[in-house]
Parts: sequence; structure tokens; C-alpha cells
Amino acid sequence: MFGRHFTPDGHMVGSIGEVLAAYHYNLELLPASAERHDAVTKDGINVQIKATQARTIGLRSKPEHLIVLHLRKDGTNVEVFNGPGKLAWEQAGKLQKNGQRSIGVAKLSQIMEALNDKVKLPRKP
Repeated sequence: MFGRHFTPDGHMVGSIGEVLAAYHYNLELLPASAERHDAVTKDGINVQIKATQARTIGLRSKPEHLIVLHLRKDGTNVEVFNGPGKLAWEQAGKLQKNGQRSIGVAKLSQIMEALNDKVKLPRKP
């Protein structure tokens, strides 16, 4: 239905997050494994989607817009970050050996608290 594979490997959480974000934010998903962005809004904003059950996420590049969802064990999800990717990228740590810069979920939540709703993508009720 969403063009994603849900194989029991490292991609499963990411695929779940992409599908959840596409549904909740009315996004059009790009082909799987597209570089830098995972989806686009109807207005043409490119969106990188991250989902996690951990305390950090990794960024390989600066996204135009970033949505981070924390997947709870009960199956629900919480919006951790929804805003310009530049803000997360600037606060992320140094480049690691795996080619990613890490940033904590708590730090992302803190950054998002200061954001104006106008820079956030609207989430369906």
C-alpha cells in the first residue's frame, strides 16, 4: 500500500516510521532508499523521516525538513521533532565512522519546544 518492505532487519523501524509519517502528515513517500529525503509534501517540501525506540537518531545529511517519531512499545508514536532539518543538523554531534551525526531525542524535543507552529508540518487529528 505504501511501497515499503517490512523485513525483520534494521529497516523495519524506519519503514514503519515512514508509513506512519506519510499517513499522519499527508506526505507522498519517495522511492525506498532515496538519498537524503523520504517524502515530499503537497507544497514540495522535502522531508526526512526518522523513527526510533532508542534515545538517539543518526543523520547522514542536512534535511530540508525533519520529522522524528518515537515508537512506543504499546504501538503508539510520539512526535519528537517536526521542523527545519537545519536546526537538528546544527545541534548534532561530530561525524562518526558510520557516516552519521548523532543527536539525542531529548535534545530534539527541547529544540522543538521553541519552534513556532508555522514551521511545523500539520499532523492529522
